[in-house]
Amino acid sequence: MVDRPFWKERILEKVRRRPVVWLSGVRRVGKTALTQQLPARYFDCELPSIRKEVEGEAFLKECGKGLIVLDEIHRLQNPTQILKIAADHYPQVKIVATGSSTLEASKKFRDTLTGRKYSVWLTPMNSLDGVYFGIRDIQTRLRLGGLPPFILSGAFDEPAYQEWIDSFWAKDIQELFRVERRYSFIKFVELLMQQSGGIFEATRFSGPCEVSHTTITNYLSVLEATHLAHIIRPYSTRRSGEIIASPKVYGFDTGFITLFKGWGELRNEDYGLLWEHYVLNELHSLLEPREIHYWRDKAGHEMDWVIKIRGKDPIAIECKWKEESWGWSSLLSFRHRHPQGENYLISADNNQARTIEKEGILLHKINIQGLREIFQKNDDV
Repeated sequence: MVDRPFWKERILEKVRRRPVVWLSGVRRVGKTALTQQLPARYFDCELPSIRKEVEGEAFLKECGKGLIVLDEIHRLQNPTQILKIAADHYPQVKIVATGSSTLEASKKFRDTLTGRKYSVWLTPMNSLDGVYFGIRDIQTRLRLGGLPPFILSGAFDEPAYQEWIDSFWAKDIQELFRVERRYSFIKFVELLMQQSGGIFEATRFSGPCEVSHTTITNYLSVLEATHLAHIIRPYSTRRSGEIIASPKVYGFDTGFITLFKGWGELRNEDYGLLWEHYVLNELHSLLEPREIHYWRDKAGHEMDWVIKIRGKDPIAIECKWKEESWGWSSLLSFRHRHPQGENYLISADNNQARTIEKEGILLHKINIQGLREIFQKNDDV
């Protein structure tokens, strides 16, 4: 079992502050393995005998005090009830719970546990995870994606990725959502991954998927709820010439983007898009809350990411596979409209952090480790 200290410390830090921590993430991202590494008593609610044991107040009395894990808690008849009882009446018992994303998103879950829980979203492997999983080069991570089983296999196994999609449909979609047309839904997933990182227009998917515009919008909501798609909305303070609608949508993992794009062997021109997704994954793993935007003006200038942290100026981030492919024009246009804030260029071939300047604007050139250091130092993130 591979150690994941970044995530363990995040969970334990949240446990110290509130009685319930909700751990979410896509199928096979490593939730069970991670919770089994915690200094806690582990209960697998997939097992009927465990469900019988933990459903009821008597279980909490017997726990005494300390940290417990309730894995797959949505299998319980009334999962929110035991969390609320524990939070209100057994403060000596701390709980890390994992389960379906729909339970976390439900109004009942939010209302019942308001002020009692923290949520931790376990993303596909970030750069620190890669160190512990022994990933020797970024190309391997981009090719295989960030789900532990695929990385540990050491090779791109197309049937295994397809099996994951089949399991996602059977266990995450059919059990939890009212989605009836398998062909249309899976076709939408395929097309979305193929066009990942682009502007989303629902009408472009309706014909190929043979469903209505409204159904496509519902499909996207399902993928967002299950962490399979990330909707990135434009940053704007409604200044003249800025794009204020038209979200971008990103697929959750580079391995699946490679699969659906049909890339057998990656070419040099493929790495830029995958690197952009990898940087987004890194940001998702670092930022709480995750207020990540992109920026574009009507002249075609664009910033990959704009990070808005409460009470602070917007942080502008550009990511390039090769540093030499970057130019000043988009950053200058953005800072003409939004003059205050830090600026960063994150490139895969950066070996030394440095700062350059043009027209009074400073740009910090860093690598992915530098990005992690910046946000881990920020107490507001």
